[in-house]
Formats: sequence, C-alpha cells, structure tokens
Amino acid sequence: MEEQNRVRTIQNVTLVGSAVNLLLTVGKIVAGVVGKSSAMLADGVHSLSDLITDIIVLVFVRISGKKRDKNHRYGHGKYETFATMLISFALLFVGIGILWTGARKIVASFHGVVIEQPGYIALYAALISIVSKEGLYWYTKIIGSRVNSRAVVANAWHHRSDAFSSVGTALGISGAILLGEKWRVLDPIAGVIVSFFILKVAWDIAHPSIRELLEEALPDETEEVISGIIRTTPGVKDFHEVRTRKIGDIIAIEAHVKVDKTLTVVESHHIATAIEKSIRAKFGRQTHIGIHIEPYNERAPEDPNATGTLDIQ
Repeated sequence: MEEQNRVRTIQNVTLVGSAVNLLLTVGKIVAGVVGKSSAMLADGVHSLSDLITDIIVLVFVRISGKKRDKNHRYGHGKYETFATMLISFALLFVGIGILWTGARKIVASFHGVVIEQPGYIALYAALISIVSKEGLYWYTKIIGSRVNSRAVVANAWHHRSDAFSSVGTALGISGAILLGEKWRVLDPIAGVIVSFFILKVAWDIAHPSIRELLEEALPDETEEVISGIIRTTPGVKDFHEVRTRKIGDIIAIEAHVKVDKTLTVVESHHIATAIEKSIRAKFGRQTHIGIHIEPYNERAPEDPNATGTLDIQ
C-alpha cells in the first residue's frame, strides 16, 4: 500500500507538471510566431521536451511501482533509473540544440546578418514562463525528495532548465527590443550561456543513473554503516564479501557472515535475521538483503575448503 501511495503521488505531481507544460508549449509557440521571435520558438520547443519527459516519468514510474515477479526478482526499480537517464539525455540534446542555434546566430550577426526584432508578446511569454516554471520546479522537487524518487527530482531540474532558458530568452528579447538593432545579438548570446547551465544539469542527473545501471557499489560511508551493523550484531564472529548496489530507490546488500561453528541452523538463522532487521530499520523495509552464513574457524578463517556453509535468505 505504501508503494501504491508513492506511485500515486508521483503520478499526481507529474500530471500537474504536464498540464503546465502543455499550456506553456502552446503559449510560447504562438507567442513566438506572432511576436516573430526565433528565441521564443526555441523556448517553446524546450517546453515541449518537458512535456515529453513528463510522459516518460508517468510511464516508467508506473512500471517501477510493480511488485516483484518471476522475471524481476529484485523488483522493477531499474525502470525508474532508466527513466531518469532518459530525462538527462533529453536535457543534453536540448542544451546542445540551444547552444548550436545560438552560436550560428552569433556567427551570422558578425557577418552582417540582421537578427529580426521580436515583439513584446514574446517578452511577456518569457516572463510568465520564468515564474510558472520556477514555481513548478520547487513543487516537483519537494515532492520528489519526500517520496525519494530521483526521476521526479530529475524532472524538477528539467522544469528549472526551462526557467533558465526563459531567463535567457527574456534578456535577449528585452535587449533586442530596448537597445536597438546592433544589440539583438544579446538574444543568441544569452541562449548560449543558458545552454551551459542546462548541460551541467544534464550531467549531474545522468551521472548517478549511469553509475547505478553499471552496478557500482554504494558510497564508502554507506558501506561503513552497513559493516558497522553487521559487526555489532551479537553472535557475529567475522564477516567479509560485503556487496552493495542500488535498485531504483532501494538498495541491495549481500554479505558473508561467520558464526560459531557449534551453533545450530536455527541459532545461525536468528543471527542472520537480526542483521536483516537492523539493516532494514536503517535503510527501509524494501531493502534487499542476502546473508551467507559460514562457520568461524580461528585456525584457518579463510580456508577455501571449509564445509558446512548455509545460505540464509
């Protein structure tokens, strides 16, 4: 039930963003055409990319919220990670597109090409976009942090990237309108500057998702907390082979734990269960844990020929 509430919350915040993005996309494109502003048209395309990423989040988060099945023993959390990576790639392509378009206009202006002056309707559309997208960023980010969804937080940053883009658009349009013909180049210059911010956000979002999909271990400080829990559990003589990874918004942990070889299977199971309870109390009840119990041998603790091991899941 808790997971269903989480998915429902994610869907609701994404639907709100979709509605805003749809209105902004239509409004910006109309303002760009009527106001003869290529910058506003580009900004409208940016809003369209936000709408597309909203759809991606809705589809993939619904899938990631499904329960484990015979084909997905660790759940469907990777789908949310994949969605986050797709969002980052969308941001990357948008950033490159804005950079390329702005650079071409700057070069063209240096060769005597006159950049067309935009109308005030384009400036008003940019200002409305800044306010609405910044508000949508904070709303989405707060909800994403509360439900621990990196896809939603990534989408929040996509909203802010649109706000950044609109800031650059507003500066360029206002400069082109108020400062005269020779200053119309401010529009593409501002766009190029904003594109670097967008590319930075794209990388910040993509990096952790790529690390997770490549099965990188959790940070050292997190693994130290896990090791501390195992080490201080009564009955644990030693442990090794601690392996960790992320699966969406949950973590998976495997460890080999050594106990007194004279203990019964039931007693060994109790130790493994105590470790699992402590770890889940720290990292959440959805945490995947695999404890491999081994007999502790003082003379040859690392004897590869030792027998009598038992897996407790």
